[in-house]
Amino acid sequence: MAEDAPRRRADAQRNEKALLDAAAAAFVAAGVEAPVREIAARAGVGVGTVYRHFPTRADLVVAVYRHQVEACVEAGPRCLAEAPTPYGALTRWIDLFVDLLVTKHGLAAALRSDSTQFDALHSYFLDRLLPVAARLLEAAADSGEVRSDLEAYEVMRGVGNLCIGADNDPRYDARRVVGVLVAGLRAGAS
Repeated sequence: MAEDAPRRRADAQRNEKALLDAAAAAFVAAGVEAPVREIAARAGVGVGTVYRHFPTRADLVVAVYRHQVEACVEAGPRCLAEAPTPYGALTRWIDLFVDLLVTKHGLAAALRSDSTQFDALHSYFLDRLLPVAARLLEAAADSGEVRSDLEAYEVMRGVGNLCIGADNDPRYDARRVVGVLVAGLRAGAS
């Protein structure tokens, strides 16, 4: 019986990760109001499993948000290691960041009146992601690929502002507009 407990915990962790990945994809595609049954189907689990892990939609949205923040944090060094150039690493990372931001804009609505929880998440977001963005910008600037007078906060805020409304306006392609911004970061671009 003792051997079953670690296995169940490993299964529960796999289910939770699958749920978070599925919910993140559903939120990017359809917003934070994506049906729970769709999220469960994407994850290959039953609806009851979703509710066992995340009793409320707000619980699910917050967990997805934290999961995506950590995925962006982990992706920064990986992008630098795998991309052919630091600018390529920066653009790959910003694509992931855009997915996170589209989900984030639905976060406030999902939390409704819990501004304390939202403020804590925003601080967490900045504390975790600013150093990653700064490292990517620094590497791209050191290589001469982007302007050296950019601050990570400015770039993150600019990308964030361009993502506002992307979750509820099918005519607006935030990724395309962010691509224009990222192209403008290039050294010599004006």
